[in-house]
Amino acid sequence: MTKENTRERIFKLRAEINRYRYAYHVEDKSLISDAALDSLKKELFDLEQKFPELITLDSPTQRIGGAPLKEFKKVTHETRMNSLNDAFSEADVRDWITRLENYLGYSVLKPDISNLPPEEDPPPAEKPVFYCDLKMDGLALELVYADGILIQASTRGDGLVGEDVTQNIKTIEAIPLKLNVPSSMIHIPGSLVVRGEVFLTKKEFARINKEQEKRGEKIYANPRNVAAGSIRQLDPKITASRKLDFYAYGIVAAPEVHKTHANEFETLTQLGFKTNPNGQSVKSLEEVFVFQKKWEKERENLPYEIDGIVVFINDNQIFTNAGIIGKAPRAAIAYKFSPREATTIVESIKVQVGRTGVLTPVAVMKPVLVGGATITHATLHNADEIERLGLKIGDTVIISRAGDVIPKITKVLKELRTGKEKSFTMPTQCPVDNSLVVRDGVAFRCSNKNCAAKLRESIYHFVSRQAFNIEGLGPKIVDRFLDEGLISDAADIFELKKEIGDIAALDRFGEKSAQNIIEEVESKKSISLPRFIYALGILHVGEETAQLLSKQFSISKTQFPIKEFIKNCKSLSIEDLQKIPDVGPKVAESIHGWFHDQKNIAFLEKLSQVGIQIEFPVIHVSRSKIHGRIFVLTGSLATMSRDEAKEKIRTLGGEISESVSKNTDFLVAGSDSGSKF
Repeated sequence: MTKENTRERIFKLRAEINRYRYAYHVEDKSLISDAALDSLKKELFDLEQKFPELITLDSPTQRIGGAPLKEFKKVTHETRMNSLNDAFSEADVRDWITRLENYLGYSVLKPDISNLPPEEDPPPAEKPVFYCDLKMDGLALELVYADGILIQASTRGDGLVGEDVTQNIKTIEAIPLKLNVPSSMIHIPGSLVVRGEVFLTKKEFARINKEQEKRGEKIYANPRNVAAGSIRQLDPKITASRKLDFYAYGIVAAPEVHKTHANEFETLTQLGFKTNPNGQSVKSLEEVFVFQKKWEKERENLPYEIDGIVVFINDNQIFTNAGIIGKAPRAAIAYKFSPREATTIVESIKVQVGRTGVLTPVAVMKPVLVGGATITHATLHNADEIERLGLKIGDTVIISRAGDVIPKITKVLKELRTGKEKSFTMPTQCPVDNSLVVRDGVAFRCSNKNCAAKLRESIYHFVSRQAFNIEGLGPKIVDRFLDEGLISDAADIFELKKEIGDIAALDRFGEKSAQNIIEEVESKKSISLPRFIYALGILHVGEETAQLLSKQFSISKTQFPIKEFIKNCKSLSIEDLQKIPDVGPKVAESIHGWFHDQKNIAFLEKLSQVGIQIEFPVIHVSRSKIHGRIFVLTGSLATMSRDEAKEKIRTLGGEISESVSKNTDFLVAGSDSGSKF
């Protein structure tokens, strides 16, 4: 993306994010999901990191929250209530650490302990580097205590000015109105500022919605919205009726008061605050990743909603030294779970021919992480669905995978259009065989009834045991990949590595089964020349003809480039082909015609592009008694399969034929032999 294109994209992203944020924070309206908004914000943040000169003071990355509601008195925070930047992957977290260390000028992971006094115990290298906490999906609050008594509670607002919600907060049992100061605590400041999160449990959320339903009123979308709405009620009795909960997560104080973030949690507990019991000090990024993965798996078992973890640099002096960048502290980050919704860009729309000949449009998108899988494809079902969405190629879209189901485009963000987007129309000719496309209700269908079946059968043949031998890729899975638009021909199988998230997203698949398929496909990129010729599915060319045809190439090297293979095959005339044993006029015409069909040549070139290597091992065969003799096999052999027997014969210099003729030297006959015997 050029700087000019980036500038335009940034401008549009800022406008849309500001519109969504204003609607949410000021008008109490949710126009898109939090996950989709987070996705847009992350894209904006990444673009601004790439071109920092394009950052402006009014960018959404430089501010927090929204303006306070007019119904509440404004409160100026003692220090700014910052938000957090988001990370969605291990790579994002590593990038965060790199930026932090570049700013500090030293490593936070491997501190220099050479100049430390010997009494340091334990040395910094053994101290917890990070403090990890669960990221509650609630509403941030600031509590101010004077001489141990709660005197003020306020929302984050825009970070500097929030809303005074003291009367409502006093109805929450989890928030102490008076601090519990144990005798062991020598000093407690006259003014203490505590920050934390108000939230609603899943059980209480279900109870409130049940009551709403009984009254015939609207059902709430999520616990966070109810918590935020409850805090903003002008009548404290309504707030009290909704059993809100609270976890404290920080104290506003100089770093020398609490040396580590973990120390803050200890103090908060002593003072009578609830803190999340699942927080944990860790010593490495690897432990951070383990913590995140654990809670992503176990989040459904928690009594409340979380959408990720928060990672702090545990040392408060380092935290303070790192300062603020834009809206967020440099030394903390929100490591989000894979969102169930995200935004991405539709780069193209390809048309897939399914098992019944129906043409299905499939969106090819910029890779995006949704529901634990990196998604690049989403079916658009039919032309009517594209029209309903108003989708164009180049559009920014919201893609959803709620409940870990198949990805679906749910909305087009038309406001982010640049004018370069292109409309899509269904083709009038089938992309497989160029037959006329006819409309059948909402479906578009290839008029050749055999088209889809031929495509399907050609791929079955290509992956079969005698060809590429791709285990685990049977007919049912091939059908599924065709219907979902993951493959449109056999060559696409070898690009499935890019689509592991798309495979894992399919019903009855998972990351492990997807990975198994990817690894199996990757291991089969090298193939012998006879198997390769057989895999092409040329009419009248079986295993033995493929073996005979492969001998027409005089090759002294172990690898045979596909481009060279194409050149050699195209140079063979029908007369040349007929000189090959067992190749008659029909077979010769079929082979010659196949290699002079431009579609087939394009397919071979595509196989070359995806990394297929033709192996041509030079076998030094001893002059055995069967060298040069022609064998025919029939029936079932007792001690080995027919394929194994054929391989042994070839290794010893013999040749295989499928039919008995005057040239046959030996017939190997097993049980249940047929007419050949």
